[in-house]
Amino acid sequence: MNELHYLSATELSRLIRTRQVSAVEVLQAHLDRIEQVNPKVNAVVTIVAEQAMDAAKAADAVEPVGPLHGVPVAHKDLTDTAGIRTTYGSPLFADHVPDRDDLVVRRLRAAGAITVGKTNTPEFGTGSHTVNEVFGVTRNPYDLTRSAGGSSGGAAAALATGMVPLADGSDMGGSLRNPASFCNVVGLRPTPGRVPAVSETAAWYTLSVQGPMARTVDDLSLMLSVISGFDPRSPYAIREEYAPEPEEGVAGLRVAWSPDLGGLPVDAQTAAVTATAPAVFERLGARVEQVELDLSDAEPAFRTYRAWYYALAYGDLQGLGANTAWNVEQGRRVTGADLARAERARSGLYQRMAAFFDTYDVLIAPVSQVPPFPAHEPYVRVVDGVELPDYLAWMRSAYWISVLHAPAASVPAGFTPSGLPVGVQIVGRPFADARVLRVARAFEQATGHASRRPPL
Repeated sequence: MNELHYLSATELSRLIRTRQVSAVEVLQAHLDRIEQVNPKVNAVVTIVAEQAMDAAKAADAVEPVGPLHGVPVAHKDLTDTAGIRTTYGSPLFADHVPDRDDLVVRRLRAAGAITVGKTNTPEFGTGSHTVNEVFGVTRNPYDLTRSAGGSSGGAAAALATGMVPLADGSDMGGSLRNPASFCNVVGLRPTPGRVPAVSETAAWYTLSVQGPMARTVDDLSLMLSVISGFDPRSPYAIREEYAPEPEEGVAGLRVAWSPDLGGLPVDAQTAAVTATAPAVFERLGARVEQVELDLSDAEPAFRTYRAWYYALAYGDLQGLGANTAWNVEQGRRVTGADLARAERARSGLYQRMAAFFDTYDVLIAPVSQVPPFPAHEPYVRVVDGVELPDYLAWMRSAYWISVLHAPAASVPAGFTPSGLPVGVQIVGRPFADARVLRVARAFEQATGHASRRPPL
């Protein structure tokens, strides 16, 4: 009980429900932890301690209202929170305070969760390194000279250091999975529509999703059960309710292993860590086969749709940061013919992968092509001796998967010789979120890597 801040959300919920610990005690433990370590990593950028304490006292005065009653949670600074500053990591919105909550925030609150603050993100979530002109850089808790990843880097670092047990993230090209990999926590990019997206400008855009982040897969599943569910304001919201698979383990499942997703360059240290994953699944009774993939059609599809979205979402803003402005400019060059080619490429790839998942239950691969890189560098320029054309290219291993409309989890796979975390990516067929989490849980429990804490 002397380390409440490192207990899982599942365990904290049980303790609060059975009155073995109060919501106030749980919150105070996390606020103390934020005070202790946040100055070192810069993960939680807006803290609402007084508001959170009022909510915790109120929670202790009533019977539990939901599965997260009294459990602290932090929201990504892209997620609107009524009455709480939400900057989107941009100087243009440095003093912005929304007047309403995002759907994810409302659902978490309805389940009894208590908001403690907002987590850092690059401007508008642009890029897989969490740094912006409003709050600065978020540092990796396993090595403060390294990146925590992005764009949900603040969430991942906060989880890894015990500042919160749950955090929401978002993922277009790896923004949830990459920081989970870099910070030795877990994250799920759900099937688009599992967590409904409510938008007045891009309601049909399926590359970007919101999802749960935590320190354990059981907590991912718990949080997903809260934030998922149909909403008629999302045109592709999934009506089927999420429920964990009743089966345990992976015995008999067919696991495809791709060390490079079809020829991508992968850093030698990352490759060495992720290469240990197939043997784990074999020991657990799965049938593992190394496969040759061709996901190259995902490249033009992702870049075209991403660019189009940036021009749509941010094209009217002046004074954007360099990365966001570059994406907007790319989007302004997109033609109808470009969109047609992207749609054809993505459709064909979707059908080929549908056939692939008729043979295999899940695909496992590296989350990122590199381990955490120096925090002073804006992005990775070279991977395994291969020079990259721009700041996006080092995350192809994540954003190629985004194009598949598939659920994908990042789970700790081990550490480099210098102690940097590396994650493995578990990908399932579209709508098989529960299967992905079942496999992720088996891997997590078999390896124990998630229990290794940062030296802070």
